[in-house]
This record gives sequence, C-alpha cells and structure tokens, in this order.
Amino acid sequence: MAISPSKAMNGERAVVLIFVLRVLSSLPLALLPHALSLSLLSLFSLVVEIRVDDSPSLFKTRSGASSGIILGAVTLPTVMLSKLIQLSRAVSLQQIEIGELEHMTMQFWAASACSCGVLIFLFIVTWCAANNKNPHFSCSVWDAKFSLSCVILYSAVCCISLATISHTGFNTALKLLWLLCHGFATVKLIQHLLSTFPFCASIGEANLVTSGLVLYFGDMLACTISKVCRLLIPPELVSIRYGIKRSEIGIVIQGVLLGLLIFSAVFKFLIHLWEYFWGANNSESRERKEIWRPLIFLTSLGFIMIAVAPSWMMIVLDFDVHPVLWIFQFIFSEPFKRLSLCIYWLVLIYASVLRFYNISKNSKIERILLRKYYHLLAVLMFLPALIYQPKFLDLAFGAALAVFLVLEIIRVWRIWPLGQLVHQFMSAFTDHRDSDLIIVSHFSLLLGCALPIWMSSGFNDRPLTPFSGILSLGIGDTMYELLTSPCKRGQCF
Repeated sequence: MAISPSKAMNGERAVVLIFVLRVLSSLPLALLPHALSLSLLSLFSLVVEIRVDDSPSLFKTRSGASSGIILGAVTLPTVMLSKLIQLSRAVSLQQIEIGELEHMTMQFWAASACSCGVLIFLFIVTWCAANNKNPHFSCSVWDAKFSLSCVILYSAVCCISLATISHTGFNTALKLLWLLCHGFATVKLIQHLLSTFPFCASIGEANLVTSGLVLYFGDMLACTISKVCRLLIPPELVSIRYGIKRSEIGIVIQGVLLGLLIFSAVFKFLIHLWEYFWGANNSESRERKEIWRPLIFLTSLGFIMIAVAPSWMMIVLDFDVHPVLWIFQFIFSEPFKRLSLCIYWLVLIYASVLRFYNISKNSKIERILLRKYYHLLAVLMFLPALIYQPKFLDLAFGAALAVFLVLEIIRVWRIWPLGQLVHQFMSAFTDHRDSDLIIVSHFSLLLGCALPIWMSSGFNDRPLTPFSGILSLGIGDTMYELLTSPCKRGQCF
C-alpha cells in the first residue's frame, strides 16, 4: 500500500525538506547530478523513516524521541553540497584551485554513501521484520520497488559524477570502492553504537554521529595514504594527490582526536589483558586493578599523545618543530591576547560552574532549562574570541573537545581519583535525554558551536557563517526553552 500524504508529512519532515529545497534552488547547472542524488536520498530516507516509525520496537533508541532518520540522513550531504556551491563560485572567480573543488566533491559523495548505506541497512531490517510477520509492522511491495529504484538511480548518478572528475576508469573504480567502504563502515559503526549504548540516541542522531566519524577519519586515512605513497615512491612514478592544503591547526586537532581513538582502544585492550592474566574475581585482584588502572591510564595516554599522535602529524604535514612545541609557539606568538583570553575563559567557567552546580543541587528548576544557561555562557566565551582571535579559537575548540573526551573516558571507566567526582558532577546536569552509559549534551553544545567555524576555514564568502552555531545554539535555542518552559521566572534562581 502506498504512503498517504497525510501520513508522510509532519512538522520535522516538512522543515527538513524545505531546508533541502532551499539548498537545491541555489545550485548551478554544473552540480545538477548532486542535486538529483540529494533528492533521491531525501525521498528514500522519508520512506525508511515512515516504515521504521511503524515498528519502533526493532531498535533500542532513546525513548520519547522521534527517529529523525530523514534529518540524520540528509544533514551532512546537504552541508557538503552547500560548501560545493560556495567553492564553485570561488573556482569561477579563480580564487581556489580546481583540486579543492574535486576534494569537496569526494566529501559530498562520501557523506551521501554513509547515509545511503545506513538507509539500506534500516530498510533491510524492516523488510525482514515484515517477512517474519511482525504484527506491528507491514511493508508493501510498492515501497520496496520505490526504494530499490532510488538506490539504483542514485548509484548511476554517483558513477557518472565520479567519472567526470576521474582521469581513468581505474581511478573511477577506486573512488567507488572508497565510497563503498564508507557506507559499510558506517553501517557497522551504527550497529555497534546502538548495541553498546542502547536507548542513548535516536536513529537519526546515531546516523549523524557515525557518518561524521567515518567521514572525518576516512579523510584522515586517505590523506595519510596519499602522503606515505608520495614519501615512499619516487615522484615520477606516482601521481597520488589527495585533498587540499591543510593548516597546522587542522592537523593538530585531527592528530589529537586520532590519538584519543587509539588510546581508548589500547587502554581497553590493556585492561582486558590485565583481567585475563591476573583475574578480577577476588577482592585482592580488584584492589590491585584499582591501583594499577590509573597508572596504566596515565602512561598509555601520555605515550600516545606525546609520541604516537605527533608522529602522525609530522608525517602528513611538514612541521618545523615537534607539534607540541608548535602549539606553545603558536600561543606565545601573541601572548598578551591569547593568555588574557584563556584567563577570561577560566574565570567564566569557574564562576558559572560553581553557581550552576549549587543551583542544580538545591533548586527545583528543570535541568533542561538550567543547562540552557551554559548556552548563554558559550556566547560570552566564544563570541569575543571569534571576532578577535579566530585561529586561536579553532585550536581551543580542539583542546576542549579532547578534554571532554578524556573526562568522559575517566567517568565511564571510573578512573581513580576523578572518575566518581566527574560522574557526580555530570549527573547534576543530566535529564531524560542522557543516560548513565554516556553523556553527550556537552559534546553537542561544543560541536554545534565549533563545526560552523571549522567548516568555514579556507574560502568563505559568507561572513556570518562562522557565527551561525554560536548564535543559534547560544541565543536561539536558549530563548526558545525559556519562552516555552513551564518554569516560572522566580524559580530560576
């Protein structure tokens, strides 16, 4: 049975489709294949979302939240397409090289492949549920034919588009294989995320997170492979060139995040190794584990962040000095401005955290409303820095993200002596949207402010773009919560 229009559309879906249509209306004719692929992806995600909403018990998602599949599926491709539109104007004005446009084209198709892979996975799961005669779900043959047509047409458009920027058929095949790996990796990662952290996120949120991680680390991997090939093979025998000219700050942030990813895997492996050889069943073994775990944590973290991560940074970019020393040189190149800004941030954080933590323990104010004051704090912290020290703010965002990740690892693993303290502090600001397994609200705020700034690096003919995250989250979202909250004004403080 076909989907009725009244069932297909609600407020969230309408807003997303209007957003996509607005971007599509700005496209030049040269990006027509990209517009067609995004349209097909939007329609396919709409069908999948409707079917998944008819069978909510199939996935362990956050209760009380919509699936958000269409929003999670089209957000990254639409953002990449918007950047493509911007870069196409720069190419016509001869302000950037054509290689930068080709790199962003690959990023667009990689983001689309991630979303398409997840949508195919979700459709197969719901289709299997229908074949098993799940009483809560039904799937029509029309839906299957329509979805299959979207996937086939999307694949054809992708092949044609990649062929136009590839010099040989072999090059095109390699790019298609690369996109296929993105889609497969995203599907495996979202399965792992939903099973490891059940009821912590909606499907759309999980799709957005996993697609972003695969896209980000996939770009790092491609950059590394390209650089290593150019180092090991004589230049006259290889023409591998990937990506764009990268800044030192961007490489430092990528290296730190890569180091933390490696660290989390190494630390987990060492802990399991410890339990395997020494056991954890008796009280004496548990006591030894509690003593040695902080030491293992600090040792492995220090080695990876001082030796392993900087080694990768120096491979992909020619640093004159060790990356850690480069960071200090960068900070002290303008010591008064940047150190003053650090002191300003520390004073704001200390005063706000102390005040809001006491309120959270002693007041009946809703926690979701209390957390919005941190959004206003983000405006006070980041807006002056964005105006006067934008490059330093880029680096500070990366440092803050690294600190958040380390603190979350400490909280989850209960690393002595900070594990329990961090857990108690973070729990004071959680609500039904967080869980004991993982707390992501502070990551959402930080990345919401940082991503528009990071993505505006390089050519940017829209001066207000870097401010969009800070203003929308810090002011728009906060004002909405304050106006719609049932809390009376006198209860807030």
